[in-house]
Amino acid sequence: QVWLVESGGGVVQAGASLLLTCELSGSNIHNYGMGWFRQAPGKERTLVSTITFNSSSTYYMDAVKGRFTISRDNPKNMMTLQMTDLKPEDTARYVCAATAPYYKRAIQTDPDNYIYWGQGTQVTVSS
Repeated sequence: QVWLVESGGGVVQAGASLLLTCELSGSNIHNYGMGWFRQAPGKERTLVSTITFNSSSTYYMDAVKGRFTISRDNPKNMMTLQMTDLKPEDTARYVCAATAPYYKRAIQTDPDNYIYWGQGTQVTVSS
């Protein structure tokens, strides 16, 4: 019933910016906390950023603080990740995810608390 579709990935040079978008269908996005994960070959999946259902709180992994900004537009059933000053180490597949409704009001760093996942969009940053 609920599915997520990401867009906005691409191949860019170091220092460039990209805007990733996640659109939720089949429900109202205000029912969920939302997050972005990334996974690169040979590395574990990492939580990049997450945001509560009403944008009251956000979280960023240390490596992207000051460069990435998570946002959501609930009337549009949409969440975004604005990425600036991209670095080669940001290269990964970026996947958006939605929490179980129970967890929507607080920051969730445990991937087990996310129950809906998109297919991801590839971000490749060349040096």
